[in-house]
Amino acid sequence: MNSLRMGATSMSAICKNSFSFLVRTFVAGRMPAAGRRLAITLGVAVVVSGLLPAQGRAGTRCENATISPQSAAAAAQTALTVAAALEQRDAPAALVARVGTDLSAQGLVYSHVGFVVRDHPAGRWTAVHLLNECGSDRSNLYTQGLVNFFADDLVNQDARIVWLRPEQAQRLADYLRALPRGALHQPRYNLIARPGSADYQNSTAWVVEMLAASLLEPAGQHRLSSNRRDAYRAAEHDGFRPDRIYIPYSKRVLGGLFSANVAFTDHPIGTRLAGDYPVVTVRSIIEYLERSGHVDAQREWRNGRVATRLGAL
Repeated sequence: MNSLRMGATSMSAICKNSFSFLVRTFVAGRMPAAGRRLAITLGVAVVVSGLLPAQGRAGTRCENATISPQSAAAAAQTALTVAAALEQRDAPAALVARVGTDLSAQGLVYSHVGFVVRDHPAGRWTAVHLLNECGSDRSNLYTQGLVNFFADDLVNQDARIVWLRPEQAQRLADYLRALPRGALHQPRYNLIARPGSADYQNSTAWVVEMLAASLLEPAGQHRLSSNRRDAYRAAEHDGFRPDRIYIPYSKRVLGGLFSANVAFTDHPIGTRLAGDYPVVTVRSIIEYLERSGHVDAQREWRNGRVATRLGAL
């Protein structure tokens, strides 16, 4: 079982630019007292994570490109906004979604979701999530500060927080703080992993299995926390249904979709011929939580502003 790694895509340029932005805002007096406390917490998390750089992205390649000051400032602002919203609610854990890849061709908005935990050993608000190792066929589990979570070469800074019902949020927080025990991690990564696959896993499949193990396991039992297949079946029984994305055979063969982190053979031959692939998406996760009555509240930001009405997933 893999232990959690600190940091991800935490290049020194990100750390310096993000921390500089926080310090300038703090010193200029343009931040309320609560924001100042958050700035200090977030800024320290960025610098500390920068001491242990680890290359990981949500299904994309890693490149040693320097992030611009504008992008670093945008990530820091989103982190402050999200952290402030988290502070306003008395919840020890939540889910946070981001737009790391443009999935509009598949009718999807959010490409990645992770957990965020209050008072984690790694920081006040710490993202815990699975990331692909730079486009390879491997993944690992990471803890990140919120600035780094939103500085991962994203399409935009849109974000959504999903809070669970209080007793479930507490169970989730306790479970996440105890990692790597019960991590349910399969390091063989597949961007289009078949839901319930024992051979592969991706970031969204890990989230579903973790939700099942932390929310649905009866007290005193450890069946779901030690068996990925049982965890996924429990989620299905609780109402989870995967999304379906269409990848025609011609695009698969001619469109350059062969790469180390995509394994079409995880799906039966009938699926491959039809091109209709079941997958776990951010949309299917949040819709499942809504449908099953696990959601206590949600908040979303589009184009830097809080949304008055939740948008498409």
